[in-house]
Amino acid sequence: MHTGISSTLPAPNLHVFHPRRASFMCNNSTLNPVVSSSAAPSSTRQHLSNLEKLLQKTNQTGPEGVVKGCSNGSVETKGKVLLERLNLSRIWPEMSAADDMSPRNLNRLQRLLSKTMEYSPRNNLGSRWREYHGCHDWSGLLDPLDENLRREVVRYGEFVQAAYHCFHSNPAMSADEAPLPRHVSLPERSYKVTKSLYATSSVGLPQWVDDVAPNLGWMTQQSSWMGFVAVCDDKREIQRMGRRDIVIALRGTATCLEWTENFRAQLVEISESDDPTQKVGCGFLSLHKTPGAHVPSLAESVVDEVQRLTEIYKGENLSITITGHSLGAALSLLVADEISSRAPQVPPMAVFSFGGPRVGNKGFADRLNEKNVKVLRIVNSQDLITKVPGVFIDGRLKQDPDKLEEEQRNESFARVFNMLENNNPWAYSHVGTELKVDTKMSPYLKPNADVACCHDLEAYLHLVDGFLSMECPFRSNAKRSLAKLIDNQKSNVKQLYTDEALSLNLERRDSFSISTVSCLPSPSR
Repeated sequence: MHTGISSTLPAPNLHVFHPRRASFMCNNSTLNPVVSSSAAPSSTRQHLSNLEKLLQKTNQTGPEGVVKGCSNGSVETKGKVLLERLNLSRIWPEMSAADDMSPRNLNRLQRLLSKTMEYSPRNNLGSRWREYHGCHDWSGLLDPLDENLRREVVRYGEFVQAAYHCFHSNPAMSADEAPLPRHVSLPERSYKVTKSLYATSSVGLPQWVDDVAPNLGWMTQQSSWMGFVAVCDDKREIQRMGRRDIVIALRGTATCLEWTENFRAQLVEISESDDPTQKVGCGFLSLHKTPGAHVPSLAESVVDEVQRLTEIYKGENLSITITGHSLGAALSLLVADEISSRAPQVPPMAVFSFGGPRVGNKGFADRLNEKNVKVLRIVNSQDLITKVPGVFIDGRLKQDPDKLEEEQRNESFARVFNMLENNNPWAYSHVGTELKVDTKMSPYLKPNADVACCHDLEAYLHLVDGFLSMECPFRSNAKRSLAKLIDNQKSNVKQLYTDEALSLNLERRDSFSISTVSCLPSPSR
């Protein structure tokens, strides 16, 4: 009897193997030995013993029970077959389809690396605009991330990029006269800029700084262009969004004095508040409230312009969207508080913040909640800026019965907790709803990307555009171009893609010329 033995038979089950005449074919190979009928008992045992040794050497079970088999042919052919059977992209997420350099994926990579901008679908928000603006705190829209909300978040982030671009194209500001009007290249042609916003530091650098480094220029100026107010004036876009939108966009830290204010992290009372427990960071409040020699304070400028626009468009459906990155994210919360406190009959207001630090204590967070200010915080898990300043006492701990069930029963603990929360000058609390992304989930960025990359605004927009859900952190059909990311964070992009960009002969820097693009990559601040 001639018997062929399948190579997929597990070694432990060899003792129960029963050959079936009609199920096997005669193959003259290592794994299918030819056994003569006269020598069947001893020869078959010998072949089975050899087969078991061979299987022990070559067959290994992978993470999902995938068996690495072997095939006839050369060593190279056997290795290739084994790798193909492993299907690594299915077993390990980091070996995703984006790493496959097949012609099909090369075409897709070339599209992502090109300067041509492509966006997620821009659908009609219609009657659901309040939901996307946070009326229900974005419940049911974040995990998985709704495609319309993804597009809106990226869109507002690009307004902040426009603010960065406008500032760095001309950062200097005269100390002797009022600033001239600025041209802001917006990412949306359907919006027009109506007001420039300035922030002023209440502290100055010591004289010895000018003596040691007299050529710092705009880096030491007390007042700087901070952002803008824009309003949608396109009828088709208003119809798509379901309302007329007023956008306030604020950039992050740029000057030496702004960095100085960032480090003034002691919590101080809000002057307009009747509740002494409501406190915010001293440096943030200084930039928000201090007027300059020739410019009003950020608080005054914003309130005056919002009141003017709401009066012009009185009777229409209006919304106010405040967006910022880093320092701009912190100031966005103070701006929202200022508008809700001083502007009568304020339209629905939402804050979309990127990589924002903590701004105030729990009393300030409660103050914004009471005023119905909706906040969506986009946070990179690897971004250190979102974890400062001060000591973080999370108010949610008091409200979570699963975490602190025993402590809640203890009145003495509650008293100690409240004392720390209300009297500790370093007790900060975050505000609003969190959308968490992670640099490590991007198939294009190195998992050990540096601090600057984890805080970079373009990296944030890349992660938001790719985010699908916590179970599937990066979608395979992400649309945002990689060109800006590679230009701004080349050392943090996997070499596979930087090399591929060079091999495709892409002139990446041409995509960032001022004449052809409306928003540049932000500095890593």
